[in-house]
Amino acid sequence: MLPTTIPSLGNSDMKLLVTGGAGFIGSAVVRMAVARGYDVLNLDCLTYSANLANVASVADHSHYAFAQADIRDADALRDIFGRYQPDAVIHLAAESHVDRSIDSPVTFIDTNITGTFNMLEASRQCWTAAGKPDRFRFLHVSTDEVFGSLGDEGVFTEASPYAPRSPYAASKAASDHLARAWHETYGLPVIVTNSSNNYGPHQFPEKLIPLVILNAVAGRSIPVYGRGENVRNWLHVDDHADALLRVAELGQPGRSYNIGGPEEVRNIDLVRNICTLLDASGRLPHKATDLITFVQDRPGHDHRYAIDATRIRRELGWAPAKNLDAGLPETVMWYLDNEPWWRSLLSGTEFGNRLGLNV
Repeated sequence: MLPTTIPSLGNSDMKLLVTGGAGFIGSAVVRMAVARGYDVLNLDCLTYSANLANVASVADHSHYAFAQADIRDADALRDIFGRYQPDAVIHLAAESHVDRSIDSPVTFIDTNITGTFNMLEASRQCWTAAGKPDRFRFLHVSTDEVFGSLGDEGVFTEASPYAPRSPYAASKAASDHLARAWHETYGLPVIVTNSSNNYGPHQFPEKLIPLVILNAVAGRSIPVYGRGENVRNWLHVDDHADALLRVAELGQPGRSYNIGGPEEVRNIDLVRNICTLLDASGRLPHKATDLITFVQDRPGHDHRYAIDATRIRRELGWAPAKNLDAGLPETVMWYLDNEPWWRSLLSGTEFGNRLGLNV
């Protein structure tokens, strides 16, 4: 489904192409970009984790268009780039669930590596045909998981060595290296970002925070891997979207930027906090904290992630606006108040069950 024209604003500062724009992070970028006056083309394959309801608020906006296409389809990408001539690409389309990558790594290799290669080539051809404009940017959005696992001390910086420990992390590491190679070899104005764990509204229910909420609502056990002592940084999705738009406008080609907040939380503490919020809401007929169940740990489960976001703060003036104390209660209430959104996603039998044990 390809629109014949992309919307055009006479005073638009930038024409964006966002891949994965019907997903969790991508839709946050799309909504924010349209609100700020960008022209936005949302390119999404609409896999299981995508949902056009995520962008319903901008679907009829004159600055927005949608194209259904698969980044694994090089011909479709060339056609889209040839028609729309974006000023910048924010490449978010990816398979992202670690447990699924353990059960079925081939999908992650095809999408995250081959798909990124196709995006880089389509961007390079478009950029070259346009005379290599200085303002063009290809922003490749990645994860802190490419750096592997930290001990109890230390943080990931942009200079941290890559040490991926899951098929998902390895596929993202490979795509990061491809993006940097296209900058070094062809001069494509590439920027790479690596973010910490995201949370907020519209996140697919298999991820930790919505899974805890919706299992609790359903009265199902809430699985916690191992003893729940793994530590993560958490970043509200709107803060991440703001950072990505800032990098797309102001970031330096060839540079990478870590994006994350300062808060570190053990998984078990996060789960207990969510359950406490649910119990305090009075919306459940049972006690959520009673549903917490410790289960077999995930293979290769990284102990700790911690992001040092000094560079993006210092060079681009970005800082997260919402800490977990504010963002987590809002997120819990959003899921409680938006049952029609998540109910439509629960037809699959995998929801609420363990993945990643097929080894």
